[in-house]
Amino acid sequence: METSIQAISELYQKKGDLHYDGEGVSQLAHAWQCGQLAKESGVSPQLQLAAWLHDIGHLLSSKEGTPTSYGYDDHHEQIGGAYLAQLFSEEVSCPVLMHVNAKRYLVSTDPEYRKLLSPDSIRSLALQGGEMTLEECNQFVTMTFAQDAILLRKWDELGKNSELKIPAKEVVIACLTQLAQECI
Repeated sequence: METSIQAISELYQKKGDLHYDGEGVSQLAHAWQCGQLAKESGVSPQLQLAAWLHDIGHLLSSKEGTPTSYGYDDHHEQIGGAYLAQLFSEEVSCPVLMHVNAKRYLVSTDPEYRKLLSPDSIRSLALQGGEMTLEECNQFVTMTFAQDAILLRKWDELGKNSELKIPAKEVVIACLTQLAQECI
């Protein structure tokens, strides 16, 4: 398991500086901000880790640039959720797997939520299925981990503050590594 945590750390070391069009922060800054929002909310370490790692699927993808800008859905939630399921409990992997559907749910049920979406989140929403039907909303909200995924998704939009200074890359990755070790 230690090797897997090291692989995650190395992935963020190598690709954490990537930016996506329409997002004002790097992947690592976004992960850190989401993790901090989760920590400040007082949720479990597992949900904090899910917040940190919810976009790891983007880093695992071989696609270059911003896939949504050329009309491609990289299914990062499925890639990331499946990857994390091999390493951690469902409390980590399932909210990651469900965070895209949580966005679709929130856009469908909360008129104010759409206003919070970044340009890339708006582009990806259409590629990811758009708004949910009433039936889809009712099904989603009853699923195990739906509430965790909804929280994660809210942190996802809030964790794109380009004005917020984050600690040095080594410090951020060390924090992520420590949290991941706690969640084994």
